[in-house]
Amino acid sequence: MPLSPADLTRFLRSVHPYDSLEASELDGLLPKFKMVDVAAGAPVYALGEELEGLYLIHTGEVHIDDENGAPLSILGPRNSFGERGLTRQGKALTSARAVQDSLLLMLPKPSFYALMARQPKVARFFDRRRGDAPRGSDLATTRVESFMAPAPVTCAVDATVQQAATLMRDNRISSVCVIDGDALTGIVTVRDLSGKVVADALPPTTPIAQVMTRDPLTLSPAAIGSDVLHAMMEHRIGHVPVVKAGQLVGIVTQTDLTRFQAVSSAEMVSRIAKADTAEEMAKVTAEIPQLLVQLVAGGNRHEIVTRLITDIADTCTRRLLALAEAKLGPPPVPYLWLACGSQGRQEQTGVSDQDNCLFLHDDVTGEQMPYFRDLARFVCDGLDACGYFYCPGDMMATADRWCQPVRVWREYFAGWIAKPNPEAQMLASVMFDLRPIGGDKSLFTGLQADTLKAASKNSIFVAHMISNSLKHTPPLGLLRGFATIRSGEHRNTLDMKANGVVPVVDLARIYTLQGQLTEANTRARLQAAQAAGTLSPSGARDLLDAYDLIAETRLEHQVSLVKSGAKPDNFLAPTDLSDFERSHLRDAFVVVKTLQAAVGHGKGMLS
Repeated sequence: MPLSPADLTRFLRSVHPYDSLEASELDGLLPKFKMVDVAAGAPVYALGEELEGLYLIHTGEVHIDDENGAPLSILGPRNSFGERGLTRQGKALTSARAVQDSLLLMLPKPSFYALMARQPKVARFFDRRRGDAPRGSDLATTRVESFMAPAPVTCAVDATVQQAATLMRDNRISSVCVIDGDALTGIVTVRDLSGKVVADALPPTTPIAQVMTRDPLTLSPAAIGSDVLHAMMEHRIGHVPVVKAGQLVGIVTQTDLTRFQAVSSAEMVSRIAKADTAEEMAKVTAEIPQLLVQLVAGGNRHEIVTRLITDIADTCTRRLLALAEAKLGPPPVPYLWLACGSQGRQEQTGVSDQDNCLFLHDDVTGEQMPYFRDLARFVCDGLDACGYFYCPGDMMATADRWCQPVRVWREYFAGWIAKPNPEAQMLASVMFDLRPIGGDKSLFTGLQADTLKAASKNSIFVAHMISNSLKHTPPLGLLRGFATIRSGEHRNTLDMKANGVVPVVDLARIYTLQGQLTEANTRARLQAAQAAGTLSPSGARDLLDAYDLIAETRLEHQVSLVKSGAKPDNFLAPTDLSDFERSHLRDAFVVVKTLQAAVGHGKGMLS
């Protein structure tokens, strides 16, 4: 069914960079778009084919493959593609195929070029994307600190070759840095031991200083990958110590370079999709922290990083569902697996639990329920093995309460709306973030729209939801300070999840509830709320900027932990930030607090 001009305008207003266009510019662009229906399994274009224009996904899912047929991207609604082939020759550098029935909006080449010429912001956006041709991880321009091995193994300058060899064996490494006090003096490698010790029949007690490479070439953590590559090629070495202010802080080996280039979200998705066990998938998901480091180091925005990381969880879930069906047999009635929480909003980071549920066809019988209990247990156990730990609140499909026919789910939502007690508010908040992952999506069709319509019309329910959304407040203290956690394991830190991103997530949910909007992602909700008029343009700009800063700071904190060898978490010490960073982060929290106050005082959504 063709989109009306109003529908198309609303959609484009929720997509960057079209959301930056003036109304007159956007109105003039509307008739240029062509609507293209592509059936599941059909190609959009082939490698080397002349492209007609730029594509934008309205509904459906499209996979992009490179010249070898390897997956590059899995794209959904609001994703553009094809810009890399829109050179003046217009030849596709990739291939694209629909994996679901998809409605695409195609902006013809002449209109695309004209828009780029008129709008510098749009030109910069697409030029940047076109410049990022598919090439795997951008090692050449990534800082060394993002992929070096921190805290390298060392030995004293008076150690013996046997002691150095023992360190290499026990730590499964190919080199040891030699230090004199705090200063790096040399480096010894497996090649040194074989070529200088074993080959020359030197005794095990030989001093390491006799065979090490003295004053080895070093680099700074601020160096980039190309510096490492050039140094290794020019000097024919495979190990480069990293030194900062005279102190040894890391080392880069050829293995580190290979590992860095091998990790990409598309490659990980491909491996998971072919896995036969949860254990095989777990080996892939164990690489998510490194992927997080690479994506952030590559300058990707937080919503891109979290979308790519969530795609991996989605793929794990769908693969586990397929393995469950292979083990248990075909399902007796149609079902739909849905995610809520951060996976439902496509906002997963380096640390996530699982929140999910099952919708079953209303024809399901009591005798058939054990099948779905077994399926839920198989999938949830598998997700836990992959690092998506069990939900502490048991918000999972393994709980009988969250594995029910659609008619029961309708009763749940109707009851929560009619009697908004504290538990109902909490459950409704979680369930408003539902997103279908695998199974029969028609089981969700209509329920979301009906629920939003009923909820938005119940002023008491909305008031309770607003009250519930204000329970998480930004960590603002007196005298331009922060209110840090006062006791316990995370004393003197900020919880960048509960008091950082969650207040914005809750506000966005309220705005979309008022507007009966179906978006689940927080940033998309804020943009859609602005387009629908439930959030003023100035309020949207301020809140989006604040959310971006808070979310980026949270990711950068997690990356710093990964690079130091620790597990990512959400607890940031303000002392780890510069004065400049602390000032801007506090300003972002003030924006969120101001919007919360406006909603809480009943001033409406046009804050």
